[in-house]
Amino acid sequence: MVSGRKKFAVKRSKTGNEAGLPRIQKSIKPSESSEFHEERKLVQSCDQAVLPFKFKPLDILFEDDDLVIVNKQPGMLVIPDRYNSTLANLKAILAARYGEIFVVHRLDKGTSGIVMFAKNADAHAIMNQRFEDRSVQKIYHAVVGGRVEQDTLDIDIPLMPSTKKKGLMQPSARGKESLTKVTVLERFRIASLIECELITGRQHQIRVHCSAIGHPLLVDEDYGENATFKVSMVKRKYNVGKHQEEKPLIERLTLHAHKLKFLHPRTAQEIDIIADYPKDFRALLQILEKYAPFKTLSWDTIVPLHSR
Repeated sequence: MVSGRKKFAVKRSKTGNEAGLPRIQKSIKPSESSEFHEERKLVQSCDQAVLPFKFKPLDILFEDDDLVIVNKQPGMLVIPDRYNSTLANLKAILAARYGEIFVVHRLDKGTSGIVMFAKNADAHAIMNQRFEDRSVQKIYHAVVGGRVEQDTLDIDIPLMPSTKKKGLMQPSARGKESLTKVTVLERFRIASLIECELITGRQHQIRVHCSAIGHPLLVDEDYGENATFKVSMVKRKYNVGKHQEEKPLIERLTLHAHKLKFLHPRTAQEIDIIADYPKDFRALLQILEKYAPFKTLSWDTIVPLHSR
């Protein structure tokens, strides 16, 4: 299995500036920073009825005077909700710490992983342009339903807003160009772990593309079949105990923004960020490996009918 190990690298590009290298700060433990306590208070002031997770200190993967890159926990919004301003969101938490903050790109609420913010308007404009001209490499890992047979494939299907449900997308020849490059990392009996490189960046692109080829995310109630995934779906005679109800192993999109590679807006240094898998994503892969492994038959193990 490909693990979600954290990795950080800075490489000098040919056009890079020798001076002014980014100042890197590691994640700060709660006991080491009063900022965490302030951020926790901010989140706790939100409507607890709609806060489906325990607030954790921000996992900051990279930070300097221009950018801050966070490993977003699932369930957290990136920007304030349009209809419910009491929902916790990364932009508000970061604004409380840094003051003015700019969102460079977004993730769905149920998606975990890398999100980039800019600390000033110049960095924001430059990085927006780099996302627009597709010079930023964006790699996601996803667990999809069924076994994807091809080791690699390109999903080149135009997408447009859904004509049936507001806020969703659909494949259409009348839609915008959309390209996702897929590599299979691991196959299970009922699912596959895949790596998706977004060449374009349409709304819900990976979710719609995977669904369009018959392999929707293992958990995606909008484009797939499951709202949750439980151990009993793969483990026979799973017993949760008397008078107890089985809790879902994962109840959000099985999608993680794993890697981001780009040139720094000020120094032109190549930055390569990798985000750890969150606990629920790791647990899902462990359960699939244990109870739903995919075993292929070799010719040496097949006994001909006439010799049985």
